[in-house]
Order: sequence, then C-alpha cells, then structure tokens
Amino acid sequence: MASIAANLQAVRDRIARAAHAAHRDPGEILLLAVSKTFPAGHIAEAFAAGQTAFGENHAQEAVEKITVLAALPLEWHFIGPIQSNKTRLIAERFGWVHSVERENIAQRLNASRPAGMPPLNVCIQVNVSGEATKSGVAPGAEAMLADAIARLPRLKLRGLMTIPEPTADVMLQRRRFALLRELGDGLRARGHALDTLSMGMTDDFEAAIVEGATIVRIGTAIFGPRPKD
Repeated sequence: MASIAANLQAVRDRIARAAHAAHRDPGEILLLAVSKTFPAGHIAEAFAAGQTAFGENHAQEAVEKITVLAALPLEWHFIGPIQSNKTRLIAERFGWVHSVERENIAQRLNASRPAGMPPLNVCIQVNVSGEATKSGVAPGAEAMLADAIARLPRLKLRGLMTIPEPTADVMLQRRRFALLRELGDGLRARGHALDTLSMGMTDDFEAAIVEGATIVRIGTAIFGPRPKD
C-alpha cells in the first residue's frame, strides 16, 4: 500500500500533466487534501510531505483535528453543508468556506467571524448538474447571493464551487465545469473580483483543470478509501 507521501506526489504529477496539457501553470492550482473521516495522524503525515491545505466537511470533527494540530501551520477549508448551529465554529476556526448557498448562512458566518482575524474567504456552491440531492444554488441564482455576500465586511467572496454528478464521460465532466467557469465570468462582469474555481475531485480533476479549476479537492487518491460507517 502506497504511503501518503507517495500518493501526494502521484497526485501532484497528475495535476502538472493536466495543467501542461491545458497550457496552464501548475502553480495556479491549489491541491486541497480532503481529510474528512481520516485521523489527525494522517494529516500530520501529509504535512510532513509538504501538504498544507486541508478540507473538512464536518465542523465538530474538524475542530477536534484543528485543535490537535494547532502547532502546525495548516490552512483549513470547510467544504461541506453548513448547519446554522455550526456557523460560529466554522467562522472561528477556518480560513475558507467553499459551500455557501444561502444568504442567512453568509450573514451568520459574517457575524461570527472574530474581528481580529482576516475576512473569511468564501465560495458560493452552485449545483451545476441540477441534482435534487446536491447542495448549491441553481445556475443563475449565484448573482444575487454574490451581491449579498459582497456587502458583508467579515467575508471575502473568492469564487464558486461545485460537485457535479459522478460520471466517466469526460465531455460531460468538462461541460459541467465549463458552466461554473462561465458563471464566474458573469460575476466578474458584474464587478466581483473573483479568483477561485473550486472544482474537481479524485475521479474528474483533470477535466476541471482543463476548464480552469484553481482549487482541486482530492481525498481518496491521497488518503485511500474512506473508512466505512
């Protein structure tokens, strides 16, 4: 079984190949290691191999790991559905939130972000595949939410995030990611200074890179299969 360090290098190599094929600089693409369900020791092992940005989707589980690993200079991204009663935990302990889909959640994050910290970096989650089971605003609804977030002083709108339906159809993958890119372009045309497209996971991140991803969220290819419940 390959080590986390070896897996990380393999993923970095894949990112570099995909970027070069798309005539992009690999340095433009942040590898976010999705560490949800994995213990703090796995994160420490990844850090020792040069990984500093980690994604979590359960606030309480994440805060426990953040506390254990407080001595390490890690960047924490919240990437899961946001419960109203967890907004304070998220606002106080994370540097990024990728999954904002409602104005009231944005307002709660803004109100809970400590004044001594920099503004919380946020992305709007968009449901580009229209699945009833997926979180995110419908395409076209992101503009109103972006305008609302821009009025909140403790938040900084960075871009958009999506989790399209799993498919082996690379052209369908690309169409979903291209839609997110086009929505981001539309927000920039409205005056929003966006620099982030958070899209692509273990099975589709090469297609996301072709369509302009700046953050890819990789879990299984780094840490292996997730533990069963």
